[in-house]
Parts: sequence; structure tokens; C-alpha cells
Amino acid sequence: MLGSIWPKIKNKIATWPGGELPGIAVIGLVMLARLNGSLQFSEWITLDTFLRLRPSEPMDERVVIVGIDEEDIQDVGTYPIPDQDIARLLRRLQTYKPRAIGLDIVRDLPVEPGHEQLVEAFEDIKTLIAIEKVLPTKIKPPPGFPPERVGFSDVIPDQDSKVRRSLLGMYRDKTRKEYVFSLALLLAKAYLGAESNKIELENGIHDHLTMRFGETELPRFLTNSGGYVGTDHFGVQVLLNFGSGRKRFRRLSLRDIETGQFNSSWIRDRIVIVGVTTPSIKDTVNTSAIKGLNPPGEIYGVEFHAHATSQILSAVLDQRSLLRTWSDLWEYLWILGWGFLAIGLGRLTQSPFKNLFGVGVASFGLVGVGYLFLVWGWWIPVAPALLILVINSLLFPAFYHYDQALRSQINVRQRTIDETFNIIHNGPMQTLAYTITRIQNQDLPQDELLLKLKTIKDDIWDISEYLKQETLTQEETIRLGSNLKLSLKPPIHKLFYEVCRDTLERHLPHFNTLKVKALKFEPIPEQYLTIEQKRELCQFLE
Repeated sequence: MLGSIWPKIKNKIATWPGGELPGIAVIGLVMLARLNGSLQFSEWITLDTFLRLRPSEPMDERVVIVGIDEEDIQDVGTYPIPDQDIARLLRRLQTYKPRAIGLDIVRDLPVEPGHEQLVEAFEDIKTLIAIEKVLPTKIKPPPGFPPERVGFSDVIPDQDSKVRRSLLGMYRDKTRKEYVFSLALLLAKAYLGAESNKIELENGIHDHLTMRFGETELPRFLTNSGGYVGTDHFGVQVLLNFGSGRKRFRRLSLRDIETGQFNSSWIRDRIVIVGVTTPSIKDTVNTSAIKGLNPPGEIYGVEFHAHATSQILSAVLDQRSLLRTWSDLWEYLWILGWGFLAIGLGRLTQSPFKNLFGVGVASFGLVGVGYLFLVWGWWIPVAPALLILVINSLLFPAFYHYDQALRSQINVRQRTIDETFNIIHNGPMQTLAYTITRIQNQDLPQDELLLKLKTIKDDIWDISEYLKQETLTQEETIRLGSNLKLSLKPPIHKLFYEVCRDTLERHLPHFNTLKVKALKFEPIPEQYLTIEQKRELCQFLE
């Protein structure tokens, strides 16, 4: 079956008209649009949609969120939460022996009462990691806090204000003297360092500028990774493969910790991240990659750090996929391939309905492949390929049909010219040639000359009317030089007899001296001849 189809496809491709040029132009324009960043938003939306559509994952019990919610703030009676309450919370958490505690609450200035208590807690709890902000606007860490236990909490939103990347490390300033790490990375480092095989943070092997834990190398975000174009890739950034599901992390409140109404095993040997989880305090990150959010499109900052931490732990310990991208070369070859597939669909499925069906199947296939690749950890260009596929699959048939209609008109005009020439040649031209010969021999009386000229004029007029009528009615007829009109529906051998009989009866030079032997025309199967071919054969015979 395939052997019989492939030659047909090759023949179709070999006979393509110039109609593929607009399709190639569309491919070029879409590629240029992607190169200058015009398709970034559509590719980001596609990425977010695919991440949101993934099946739910089980809860990552290694990361616990302690969220200070609105009810906790009302119980305390003031905000910011005083230092004494933070100190009491941290000491109670420490009694459950977590591997690390991340404090996602700014404490660059004292919040009395209880500042001395908080300073003492900072000194006593060696597993505690505090935060600072190193990007504008900068916020200092708690005064006197050990710098090796300070992680930055900065996030880097894209142009649409959504966050899709996690910044893991960077130089503090342009002097490049001090390298600082994120809260998420330090929490993951503390957890993995406490594993039985003590997994350490090291430089990458394949990419020495990135980071790795054991055999797991974190794929570094580059300036043109995936759908990004010309993006600042300072420090070490990775694409964030958000956890899927409504309950990705266990959440406790400040009240839960103070009352002890929870299972202590939830915290023991885990990572605990403390932060604010109330809409009245604006500490949120925008994302569309997680379904079921309330409010939609937002997560709390503490949740973002939980996702960033969990991504590293899951990749190292569970071999969960990290988001990777192809090189630019492979991405554009992929887009080019779908563009030529679109041109091929338009050429091979010339029927609008067949083309629409083909485009639908190809589009679903493209989206399905893109989704599966993302589930496996690869972000590939779906939006530009889909755009080219749809435009080319709709544009090429339209252009092809226009080109075919134009060619058909040209062919009709050429056939009309040829037919007109043949009719005039076989009719008035023969009369004119006969008349000229008689005039040259000086044996043509004036009356007869006038009659011949009138005959020529009438014949030309009749030919004009015949051609007009044929064009309007699409008659399947032929006009012979004697003004006889024959239907082209009878078998060709019968038409040949009629043409011969009528032509030999015309009053042309020396026709009366011809000795005609009986003619015999063999029948030709009608399925092998079109009306146009029958007309041309009859005119040739005449």
C-alpha cells in the first residue's frame, strides 16, 4: 500500500506550482517574529497551559508550609508579627527536629516586643535560614545573622508579570566578590546534605557554570531558552517545573504550631518554610501554571519557595523531570518541518473539507506531542509551529485554487484562440486563398469577386456568433469551414466520416478532380477521448 502511495506523493511534489512560495514566506515571517520576541507571550501561555493540564502529583511530604493567615494575625492583634511571637514559633518548630527551617519573613529591623528573644533564637537554631533581597529594592538580612545561613527570596517575573524561572544563585554586585544563594537552594542543600549518602552541592559537569547535586545537574536557563528571546540570564536560573495538584504541600497555621494539634512526624526530618498566607498582606507571586488557585493566578511567596525547593529535591531523590529545552537549531528545524507539512497538506488535500480535516488532525497531533514532551520534561516550540501549520494549511489551498483558476482561464483563452484560428483557416481563409488565386489568374469576374468577399465577411460574422454562443452555452459542437455545425457526442469514427464528406463537397480548387477511395475509420473507445480532443482531431482532419 505504502509503495503505491509514495510515488503519487512524489509526483504531486514534483509538479507543485509556484504556490508553495507564499507558504515558505509564511514560515520565514513566523520565524522572524519568533526571533524578535513577538511570539514569547503565546509560547509562555502554551507552557503554562500544559503545566496546568498535567495530572495531579502526590503531596511532597518533605516540604511543609507554616502559613501565618488572617486569623493568626487577628489572634496576635498586630502586624508585622512581633519578634517575640516569631521567636516562640521558631523554638517550637525546632523541638520537632526538622532538617531545615526557612523564615520567609523580613526581619531587617526590630519589631518589638521580643527582639532580644528573636536574636537568641537566631543564634541557637543552627538549621534556620533567613532571607534578604539582593535585587532592587534591596532588603538586608537580620542584623548579625550568619551570612552562610542567609538566602535571597527574590523572584524574576517575565514581561507578563508571571514567574516561570527560579533564580538559584548570583553575585551580590558588579564587583563579583561575593556569591549568594537563594532560600530554596540553601534549604535543598541542607536537606540533601543530611541524607545518608550526604549529597553535596557542586559545579556542573556538562555545563560547569551550573549547579548539581550528585548526578543531577540543574539545566541552566539561557538567554534564548525555549520561547524566551534575549532574556537576561544572570546568575544561575532554571525553568520552574511547578508541582501539579491542589495539595502539593502540607500546610499548617501558627495556631496549629502553638496548640500542637498536628502529627509531629509531619515536621520531623522535613523542611519547614514559614511565611505569610493572607490576602491582606501582599506577598504573592503570579503564575498560571497551577490549576485550582484561589485567588486565580496567584500563589503566596512562601508557596513559591516551596515549589522551588521541592523541584530540586524531587529531581535529585525521585528523578522527577526538570524542564529542558532544545538548542535553537533543533527548534527551528522543528518549526520548519511543520511548515512544510502544512504546505504538503494544502497541496495533497485540495478539497477545503479534506484540508480542514487534515489541519485539525495535524494540529491535535502537534499539541499532543508538545504536551507529552512537556510531561517528559522538554519544552518544545508548539505555538509557532501551530501558527505556521494553520496559516499555511489555509493559505496554500486558497492560493493553489486561485493559481489553478488563473491557469484554467489562460488555457480556455488559448483553446479559444486555437479554435478560432482553425475555424478561420478551414473556412474563410480557404475561400480567400481561392479568390486570390483566381484574381492572380485574371479569371474572376467582378460580380463573383464581390460575392466571394461577401461570403468571407458572412463566414467571419458567423464564426464570431458561433464562438459567442459556444462560450455562453458550453455546447459540445464543432463548426466546419462549410458552416456546418456538428455535435461532438457521436463516436469519433462517425465524426470523421462527416468531416470528410462535408470537406470533400466544398468548392475548392482541384477538389473536383480528386478521386477518393472509400475511407474506413476504426472505432476508438470513448473513455480515452475528451470533447476537446475530439474537436482538435476533427479540425486537424478537416
